[in-house]
Amino acid sequence: MATSKKPDDSQLEQRVNDAQILFDEADDVPVEKKTYEEALGLYLLSPSSALPELARLKVAKENLSRLGFDVTIDKAAANQHMRFAGADEERAKAFSRAAKSDADIVMATRGGYGLSRLLPYIDWKLLEKNPKKYVGYSDFTAFNLALLAKTGMTSFTGPNAVGDFGGNQVDDLIADIFVESMRGELEILSFETKDADDVDAEGILWGGNLALVASLVGTPYLPKIKKGILFLEDVSEHPYRVERLLTQLLHAGILDKQKAIVLGDFNDYKLVKSDNGYDMPEVIRWLRREVKVPVITGLPYGHADMRVTLPIGKKVGVATQDGMAYLLLDKHEHHDHEHGEDCKVCKGDKKKSSKKKHKK
Repeated sequence: MATSKKPDDSQLEQRVNDAQILFDEADDVPVEKKTYEEALGLYLLSPSSALPELARLKVAKENLSRLGFDVTIDKAAANQHMRFAGADEERAKAFSRAAKSDADIVMATRGGYGLSRLLPYIDWKLLEKNPKKYVGYSDFTAFNLALLAKTGMTSFTGPNAVGDFGGNQVDDLIADIFVESMRGELEILSFETKDADDVDAEGILWGGNLALVASLVGTPYLPKIKKGILFLEDVSEHPYRVERLLTQLLHAGILDKQKAIVLGDFNDYKLVKSDNGYDMPEVIRWLRREVKVPVITGLPYGHADMRVTLPIGKKVGVATQDGMAYLLLDKHEHHDHEHGEDCKVCKGDKKKSSKKKHKK
């Protein structure tokens, strides 16, 4: 069995010291300290790529603690085996340790690549017997969808520990939405949308990173969701590659079985002269021609400045009205979709991240 490279004590001590210096020298405190009657236990593990800077993991722990979480770092979170945070079997065992822990939430330290390799080794029955709130995004999509397929459990796509909480500056809106989601307090998300198809529907919310969703087609790790709300995002994929991935889902009969398709951020790609006008808006127009399902754009989710936290595997409502789209995450009462300042991601939100970052 392959073994992982572990930092020796001197390296670990130096990297932890570097982390404390980084935290102490911040221009201002990254996260305002929050106080709750009960702290939620949060377990950090590294199921994908290795951490390039252990210092940022230390900062992430500090910031998450300030948000009211009792943070535990898995003993193998800093391991490295080639490009991965440990050998496959070792990374899979981290999920078992997390399931057996007292933590309420299990969060990935980062994405990258490697989680798909773990799916045959994860003890799904153990995870089902010890339910937690699992959260991460990007490569973590493979786990989100496999968990739903294997156990029917809801999980969350949202921030990663290091990427979103491991720096001197933490986005207030990302943090607030994450905390409210983990505490069961988030009822609705709204965002600006352009040329959205009319929709007012309910269904199981599922999806994530487009490349990961497409990679699971034909495997036992892709849930068979009909009449669902499918949301997708991707990064560093040229529009023609995005279209090719969408074509895979189209030809597999997945897209037309949904009640709505919601598109997040597709960014960090470069057009070339030979594209001759072919771009992401053209891909969206193509998609709308090919499917009979309403397509909504503008979801603030993906590899951009803002990403909301969403429940995967939960029944939600979705509606559009007057250039706005609404995701009703907790349907305990009727909502008429006119929410203004009560919404977390809408025109009326006065926080620094809201209108500017979500205007499409």
